[in-house]
Amino acid sequence: MGKEYQEIDGQIQAWIERQRMFFVATAPLANDGLINCSPKGLESLCVLGPQQIAYADIGGSGIETVAHLKENARIVIMLCAFDGPPKIFRFYGSGRAVEPHDDDFDALAAKFTDLPTIRNVIVVDIECIRDSCGYGVPLYEFRAERDSLVNWCKSKTGDELLDYRVERNAESLDGLPGLNVARIRDP
Repeated sequence: MGKEYQEIDGQIQAWIERQRMFFVATAPLANDGLINCSPKGLESLCVLGPQQIAYADIGGSGIETVAHLKENARIVIMLCAFDGPPKIFRFYGSGRAVEPHDDDFDALAAKFTDLPTIRNVIVVDIECIRDSCGYGVPLYEFRAERDSLVNWCKSKTGDELLDYRVERNAESLDGLPGLNVARIRDP
């Protein structure tokens, strides 16, 4: 049986910082809506405080997390130990997408270095932290970050990235509002 924690203490934060990958899950309110679960990497997760975490959303073809958060704010972030002692942590909470036109975007984005671009920052106010054993999680050895996303971003001009976001990130697969594309060129 897992344990529940009230906040991210120094030991949990150190464990988080050792992980190379995490997963984000959200869901729309509609019973027939698509549940989203996305793997993330590139050192894009950080602890903002004892009950708050954030990650830099570099971007992609989908905008499910942002759309779901705008609709209902429910989110869980899960990290697994793929090496060392087995452990899983889940951080349940309310999330929000901070877009480049939002007042706190620059301060949040500055917490992440060496990323090719930041489409938005997802901030999670943690309501519950639970761990579990992770005995069934296989051992993996980290070799390297993939360079595909970084190379793709570097191959685009700033305007090309904005065009892509306007075209692909305005709404979710279920038709929910995604990025505020009206503000994309005018933050």
